Amino acid sequence: MELNATQKLASYVDALRPIIYIHSFDFQAVDLLIAAASKDFKIYEYNEADKYVDFKTKAPQQAYKLNEFLALFDNNEAKKVFIILKDVHHQLNNPEIIARLKSQALKTIYQDDVYVTIFLVNTALVIPPELEAMITVFDIPLPNHQEILATINDYAQGFQLDLSEEVLNELAVSFKGLSDFEIRQILNLAYQESGTIDGNDKALILNEKEQIIKKSGLLEIIHFDANLGSIGGLTKLKDYLTAKARIFNNLGEAKKFGIDLPKGLLIVGMPGCGKSLTAKATAHLFEVPLLRLDIGKLMGKYVGESEENLRKAIKTAEAVSPCVLWIDELEKAFAGVGGTGGGSDITTRLFGNFLTWLQEKESSVYVLATSNDVSKLPPEFLRKGRFDELFLVNLPNDEERRSIFEIHLKKRGKFSNAIDTIKLLKATQGYCGADIEAVVKETIEAAFISNDKTVTTEKILAIIKETKPISVTLKKDIEVLEEKFKLYDFKAAN
Repeated sequence: MELNATQKLASYVDALRPIIYIHSFDFQAVDLLIAAASKDFKIYEYNEADKYVDFKTKAPQQAYKLNEFLALFDNNEAKKVFIILKDVHHQLNNPEIIARLKSQALKTIYQDDVYVTIFLVNTALVIPPELEAMITVFDIPLPNHQEILATINDYAQGFQLDLSEEVLNELAVSFKGLSDFEIRQILNLAYQESGTIDGNDKALILNEKEQIIKKSGLLEIIHFDANLGSIGGLTKLKDYLTAKARIFNNLGEAKKFGIDLPKGLLIVGMPGCGKSLTAKATAHLFEVPLLRLDIGKLMGKYVGESEENLRKAIKTAEAVSPCVLWIDELEKAFAGVGGTGGGSDITTRLFGNFLTWLQEKESSVYVLATSNDVSKLPPEFLRKGRFDELFLVNLPNDEERRSIFEIHLKKRGKFSNAIDTIKLLKATQGYCGADIEAVVKETIEAAFISNDKTVTTEKILAIIKETKPISVTLKKDIEVLEEKFKLYDFKAAN
């Protein structure tokens, strides 16, 4: 049976974990959690604002410095004590503070009559290397679906609002990934703006979640105008995504029906063939925000900083869910996995943490990863269960190239029946979608500076003759990729 937060924290205390690090801004929620797990332990609290305070009333007791406060527990008398230190992360580079924390931790581990648990409750995660082995990082779990429903119901009853089951479920899915504090803040805002709470507040929730993304600095929110109509070909992939959209657009109903939340999709294949465009079109189809994760941004210079950045990025994505989390060029993001040395070790740990989250996640974050060279991907990514499906995108066939020409010409208002797309597709064997888009752009530029300002089949063909497609410029690479793709059983996107 899965333990709840209080039971899990109590189990850490019973196991004599000497230092428990709780990374959170919601100190009230942390206090309630620690109090529930304290049993008959006496609780002492120190915070940077008021120094030594009474845990229950927060009334100041004594203006000790942190080292003086810790010195109070130097005696070896038998004791059952919780020591709570709040927002002291900037002092965790002080040798004296580190020494006192280490000394107290060792007593808890090795002395039979000492039962002292130190809680580091900070808004930033800073773990000194000297204490790394003694610290257990405890993540306060975010509310699950039933707990979110209870919070909404509690709020609605306070204002005598009668919410339908459908509205409750849709709001609960939208609130997924937010803390109880954040949910109540958004409910306050929604009620103040409209005097009620209903399904229309999903847009307000999304706007508030965008603020979370901007403040994190680890994810980028992508604004776009692409949709499935922007993609030429890839019919099987588009059909698959359209089916998934029916679930994503009705998450509350789907969850109630018993459908598991979709995990994500891995698209591998030739460069310039619409993989990145598909990520944007998927977010449009699902009617959710598109977030891009750059693994390089997660790398930190301190011990544990990179892993904490990944945890923070994942929490941010879950707070914004439902959303599409896009990881472009996945093979580069986790280059060095399994190698030796500092950088490789960090990447390997990040990869392990990310893989575990991908396997076990229960949030409505749809991970869409793209990759050019599948052979450079760690094999763990290719196992079923990580992603819902693996698709292979090849160079477009005749019909797909005709469709791509039409899309780009129509987009710029230059398509007409006078343009012979049959001639164009015959002249573009081995062209990718990006090659065709470049041809159209260059043709229209040439037409603009010409006397007649017309776009004709002949003008397009003339530009085609001057353009070297990807199958020529990257001929050897393409041939190698084609041979590698034959080794894997991917579903064809084309």
